[in-house]
Amino acid sequence: MTEQLKSTSQGQTLILTLSNPTLRNALGPHMYAAGVEALSVAESNPEIRSVIITGEGANFCAGGNLQRLLANRDVPREVQAQSIENLHSWMETIRTFPKPIIAAVEGAAAGAGFSLALMCDLIVAARDSIFVMAYSNIALSPDGGGSWSLARALPKQLASELLLLGERIGAPRLHELGVVNRVADSGQALQEALSLAERINARAPNAMASIKELVNDASAQNITQHLAQERDQFVKNLHHANAGIGISAFLNKEKPSYK
Repeated sequence: MTEQLKSTSQGQTLILTLSNPTLRNALGPHMYAAGVEALSVAESNPEIRSVIITGEGANFCAGGNLQRLLANRDVPREVQAQSIENLHSWMETIRTFPKPIIAAVEGAAAGAGFSLALMCDLIVAARDSIFVMAYSNIALSPDGGGSWSLARALPKQLASELLLLGERIGAPRLHELGVVNRVADSGQALQEALSLAERINARAPNAMASIKELVNDASAQNITQHLAQERDQFVKNLHHANAGIGISAFLNKEKPSYK
């Protein structure tokens, strides 16, 4: 097994590194399971306030392992279906994880690698990094939530173009479109992501969780439902100890230290 998901931490940020160097960090079943487990542990660890997902070496992630996909054509369909279910379990875990997750992208983010980056809350990408929904280039359709994410992030025509034609799009263009949050110099995506994470870590974790939940749920609710959710989250956070810390610090012109 060459694929693995490496886990380290820097301050209050957990760094998950996709590692499959011979295949440009292509994804596989061991990464899916390790990703779910790592986030499950991080969720209950109050010392972790944010997560960064990045790739080892020059690339973020080349997507699926094509040799494995080719071999799966000779086995029952349930084998590939279960593999995708495991990938999707990781994607749903990322989306519902209560702490902010940042993708730090260098080089290529292709296929499911692009889908993975899109599932994160924020994307920091090197200026020369390339994103591509490569599925149609090999007669396949998307997985990992790629079509779901792009259809929400971009106009229908542009999302369709990226998915139908499998063309590359650079980080600067995605930044213009609002999909990439920060563009960094080559080799500096992780450092820029860590700087962003430090700013998040200094804020109240309960408020970060509420904001992530509200943003994720917004597109699936009507305005009445969403206003009710905003009300409930606001009241919950006002009566949290951190609101007392934050409001008092603001009034006294002090720097807050949240629990």
